[in-house]
Amino acid sequence: QVLLAESGGGWVQPGGSLRLSCAAAESISGISAMGWYRQAPGKQRELVANISTSGRRDYADSVRGRFAISGGVANNTVYLQMNNLKLEDQAVYYCYANLWGRGTLVTVSS
Repeated sequence: QVLLAESGGGWVQPGGSLRLSCAAAESISGISAMGWYRQAPGKQRELVANISTSGRRDYADSVRGRFAISGGVANNTVYLQMNNLKLEDQAVYYCYANLWGRGTLVTVSS
């Protein structure tokens, strides 16, 4: 059973947009927040955006103003709208809701 189903990764040119989706299985209990992290080759995994049960949204400084997280714990689904993508946004993006998704690759290149 896939507990976190991620989708939406792919290739995009700089300046383009992508939308990631993550659906959490109802069997995951006690979720207090859902979020997206990313890991580029040779780098540590880092928080991209997070949304809590209260609706509070937190963003990494590097994506604030370009990315938007929506959805939330109430419907066990979270989205990440990524606009104006830059080369440095290229990474594997992981959904997190008490456990990790398998990741979806976002490639930004010309």
